[in-house]
Amino acid sequence: MTKEELYLELEKLGITLTDKQKEQLEIYKDFLIEYNKHTNLTRIIDENDIYLKHFYDSLTIVKYIDLSNKNTLLDIGTGAGFPGMVLKIVYPNLEVTLLDSNNKKITFLKQLSEKLNIKVNAIQARSEEYIKEKREYFDVVTSRAMANLRVLLELSIPYVKVNGNFIAMKANASEELKEANNTHEKLGAKLSSINEFELIKENSKRTIIVYDKISNTDTKYPRKYDIIIKKAI
Repeated sequence: MTKEELYLELEKLGITLTDKQKEQLEIYKDFLIEYNKHTNLTRIIDENDIYLKHFYDSLTIVKYIDLSNKNTLLDIGTGAGFPGMVLKIVYPNLEVTLLDSNNKKITFLKQLSEKLNIKVNAIQARSEEYIKEKREYFDVVTSRAMANLRVLLELSIPYVKVNGNFIAMKANASEELKEANNTHEKLGAKLSSINEFELIKENSKRTIIVYDKISNTDTKYPRKYDIIIKKAI
């Protein structure tokens, strides 16, 4: 996908980028490629692949949620900033927190935010630890292919405020959905929608799963990570 194709496809999603936003995405792309030469951030380093598999793919979330009227967003396991940093560029109204346990990636994101002149909260911590700071604080929590869905639900839903949303961005998630079963219900959420589609150009499977937070999560969740991965709640 060329950058011109990116702009056209985003128009179909209802996103019209300003010149400033286009410039910010270009800075992002260039800095990612350069930084990745000495620090492993992503396997996707071809320019056209970045436009498609990082920028466009991150923004497919807007098919299923309107971020223009949201205030706070947390991206768990953000890596090199996908989708969180891309969403901040396109929706500057958002107070965005980028959470990752990998300090090298958080260092990259802090430097990137300075280059972009964008304010984000880039936090190096495990999600089951950072919850002490921001339990049920966020309007929207996202995560893109960070962990198995059952595990991800327990790590993510406690951060969502009542009437907010958790959105999991996955490839083929049919087996993970079966395994997760009713985990979300025990965490105070309901399954709102399962949205399957193919990523344009390469026709690879994508699944965006939307959960609505309907009641407070018991404060005993999330459990320690080694317990979460071993035993369902």
